[in-house]
Amino acid sequence: MDKSTNALNWFEIPATDINRAKTFYENVFDVEMDSSEMMGMKMAMFPGEPGSGKASGGLVESPMHKPSQEGCVVYLNANPAMDTVIGKIEPAGGKVLMPKTKITDEIGYMAFFIDTEGNKVALHSNN
Repeated sequence: MDKSTNALNWFEIPATDINRAKTFYENVFDVEMDSSEMMGMKMAMFPGEPGSGKASGGLVESPMHKPSQEGCVVYLNANPAMDTVIGKIEPAGGKVLMPKTKITDEIGYMAFFIDTEGNKVALHSNN
């Protein structure tokens, strides 16, 4: 891998109900997600700039994608205020598993939650 590239360039969070999942993530992160269908999958994309070199991803409803609390963990950006993001999780239908926890002064903070689809997802912020 070229050292100037990101190790992560795309992620997909499985959903069993794309509309419910889209509503959850839009509410928790105050974003608008574009919906589409391609290759037999329903998708909702997180905001991003294609070709910018910054990683992005989306939600996917497909028979090949099953929500899980096992396996890879995706850390979503909760800057600038993780407390605000965490405060929206349970009212939006999710569950906080691990509250905001300090990693180190240099790295910042992390937290874990379960989304409306049953996925374990993580948050990261600098403060």
